[in-house]
Amino acid sequence: MNVDNSWFVNARYGMFVHFGLYSMLARGEWVMNRERLSAAEMRALAERFSPDQFDAERICDLAVAGGMRYVNLTTMHHDGFRLYDTELSDFNSMAVCGRDLVDEFVTAARARGLKVALYHSLNNWTDQPDACDALEGEEAYEAFMANTFARLKELVTRFNPIDVMWYDGWWPFNAEQWRGEAMNAMIREIQPHIIFNGRNGLAGDIATPEGHMSAPSPWRPWEGCMTLNDNWGYHCGDHQWKNPSTVINLLATAAKGRGNLLLNIGPRGDGSIPEESVRIIESVGRWLRSYGEALEDTDSFTFSLEERTGHNGDWSHSGPFTLRGRSLYYLLRHWPGSEVVVAGLNTDVEQITLLGTEGGLPCTFTQADGKVVITGLPNDAPDPLCSVIRFDCGAIPEMTLGGGMRVPRAPHPYYDPCPSDILL
Repeated sequence: MNVDNSWFVNARYGMFVHFGLYSMLARGEWVMNRERLSAAEMRALAERFSPDQFDAERICDLAVAGGMRYVNLTTMHHDGFRLYDTELSDFNSMAVCGRDLVDEFVTAARARGLKVALYHSLNNWTDQPDACDALEGEEAYEAFMANTFARLKELVTRFNPIDVMWYDGWWPFNAEQWRGEAMNAMIREIQPHIIFNGRNGLAGDIATPEGHMSAPSPWRPWEGCMTLNDNWGYHCGDHQWKNPSTVINLLATAAKGRGNLLLNIGPRGDGSIPEESVRIIESVGRWLRSYGEALEDTDSFTFSLEERTGHNGDWSHSGPFTLRGRSLYYLLRHWPGSEVVVAGLNTDVEQITLLGTEGGLPCTFTQADGKVVITGLPNDAPDPLCSVIRFDCGAIPEMTLGGGMRVPRAPHPYYDPCPSDILL
């Protein structure tokens, strides 16, 4: 069944929220597995679960301020603790603190016009039989699968409608063993409009590369899942924060590959959001309000190191390019000074505008011998995060530079004639 995923293709930016029982331990979302904590230890931890500072409205307000279009919450991570009221287990937030955090989150998101994805792990380290039992015996496997299907059915019945069913934790089975076709059919019977990711072994409606921003080839709708530091769940010792300029670069990578950035925050055990996460997201949001056109409704503008054909873009030391129709955007993360040179643009330029001021500032430029030279620019970057110059062209822009000092007339790879170490 074909579903309308146009909202997702055009969303560009979403917020991932990893929150659960593991957040209390402040050592990442896999702490139960990595430290071999028992189910009894986790249940004892649950008795102290008190997310007094978890404010779904505050989280969704932050998403809106950040320029995000959709949000995704971990309803149950691999440890099996549910953040919602359920009749299938007492290992849940309603039972231990009287709050259905998923309901709060979905309600807040809908009130703000945000699309809603719900993350749910197929694996479960607490409920019995678990995935290891299911591997070792047919009876345990059937019980494990029945429990998994029951959880999913309850989730999408209780929270209806949502926009994306975001599976995770597909170890140790493939699509056939997860009964992926039947799983998707069951959920789509309840919510016919829903979009699936591909983490029950099937391709799904969207691709979800994790930790990198690589568009699928051949292209299909996708989101790159990235953390603001090095952990998904809160880790008290992780201070490796991406700066706002880096997040803008991730958004540009998404835009030129016609994908989305799903950027993660990990609230503390009490539900409060780390101050650095707030600062970074709000800073990027302010930038988007001035320069968002460079990322909205974009066309593909990519290149490959090895392939000989099918390119319309290239790279620059000063920052990435994005494309929309006949407009090329140069996101100058590293401002080069009063003169900007763009070589290899094989399209006549009609107008160049420095964005950021109301209506933008027209630029003086010349175009000759395969180069566009812009003069009279400020010596210092107009925007401390990332300045943007728009090239309005007479046709759809194409850029070709490659690894030589001219473009050969014979067929050739862009850069690498053999499998490259760069890609390994």
